[in-house]
Amino acid sequence: MIVTLVEVSGLLRAGKLSPVELAKHAFAQYEQHNPTLNAFILTYFDQALSAARESERRLREGCGRPLEGVPLTIKDSFDVAGSFTSCGSLLYAGSKAAHDATSARRLFEAGAVILGKTSCPEFLMNYETDNRLIGRTTNPWNRERTAGGSSGGESAAIAAGISMGGIGSDGGGSIRWPAHACGIAGLKPTPGRVSAAGHVPEIAHPGGLLGVGGPMARTAADVKMLFEVLAHYDPEDPFSTPVPQRWRDLAEFRTSGSRIGIVENWYGTPVQAAIAAAVEKAARTLTDLGFIVEPFRPRGLERAEALWWFFFAQLWARVFLKSVEDKRSELHWAGVELFEQALAEPEPTIPKLLENFALRDKMRTSLLEQMETHRVLLLPAAGVTAFPHRSRQWLAEGRYIGLREAMSPLTPFNLFGMPGLVIPLGMDEDGMPCGIQLVGRPYDEELLLEIGIALETARGPFPTPPGYKAII
Repeated sequence: MIVTLVEVSGLLRAGKLSPVELAKHAFAQYEQHNPTLNAFILTYFDQALSAARESERRLREGCGRPLEGVPLTIKDSFDVAGSFTSCGSLLYAGSKAAHDATSARRLFEAGAVILGKTSCPEFLMNYETDNRLIGRTTNPWNRERTAGGSSGGESAAIAAGISMGGIGSDGGGSIRWPAHACGIAGLKPTPGRVSAAGHVPEIAHPGGLLGVGGPMARTAADVKMLFEVLAHYDPEDPFSTPVPQRWRDLAEFRTSGSRIGIVENWYGTPVQAAIAAAVEKAARTLTDLGFIVEPFRPRGLERAEALWWFFFAQLWARVFLKSVEDKRSELHWAGVELFEQALAEPEPTIPKLLENFALRDKMRTSLLEQMETHRVLLLPAAGVTAFPHRSRQWLAEGRYIGLREAMSPLTPFNLFGMPGLVIPLGMDEDGMPCGIQLVGRPYDEELLLEIGIALETARGPFPTPPGYKAII
């Protein structure tokens, strides 16, 4: 069964698979699965078929580009020229983008066949994907469960085999949590490593370290292939820096004394048993592969999750909701749930803002110093697996945890602007996938991807959701 982007790309280049046949297969998967998944905001099937024919010609002539003929998708928070960028909201649904977002353009220029734009919660402000435009997106493993958010449409489309991969965005786990929920891989890069120019809302200060764009696909090897295309300097992104790609020699990492630190949970917040087991399995596998793996407890970061919440929600809630006050009837619960929670808390002041910027920098510096020896951290991908729609409390290690607690292994690394990779490594008792998370120092994406690929190779092929159809 051919299910990965890397394998499909090789078959296309060898002339053993037709881009047109591949695109038609994707359309058929869409027709079969999307009526219950509800993953797409827009489809580009006519344009995709034309692009597939052009890819077929180019491959036949021996001039294929890096992603030639590969069917991909784009989260509906990235501009595509001539299309709406709704960001899951009726408020944004009426204006068409004049230009492609830089990352969308890179995919087009690399020869990808773009199938459409995938759904997200309104304003990207929730951990499940639901909006007034098309409604709820479901999980291909279990339609009663969420596909995650905010890149939930993207994760569902990839897991169901409609798309081979694509691009999402992550300000509080929004690539990594949906990847974990749907059993795929997702990379949150260092800010600026993948251009976020042309993303809605704009990723800029204040609080700009939180949000990034990044690739999602079935495997870490697939994500690596997308990252090679997407990771380039872009002067239109205020966080972009000209960092060359540097693929790592894992043998050198293993023999250098560098360690992988296991963080079993974030400051004692419980995680469900299947997720803890996935982390333990990853640690054993990495040890068997020759890595030095040992427990790691970060020091002095107890307030990290609360500080992320300040920048993510408290800072913006009053300003944003006041700006749309006359349109409250058009808003969706998924867009305002977290903002309304923030409104119940004390209003931020300018001294508190300045204090928190300084505190964030001190905490980030401290963690980077602690990671001088433990170059990579191994953590849960979240505290829970994909949950039933709109549930907000779950049992973990004998007590109930809420939404922010469940996401606490993810959000600190948005606060600190550090890269994180999620790959699937197990299943829970209900047949839902469990992921693990690898976190590195800034600009260590290549190291994370190589370790992720090593883990995947040792793991073997990960199952696909029931009803997934082989490409060949």
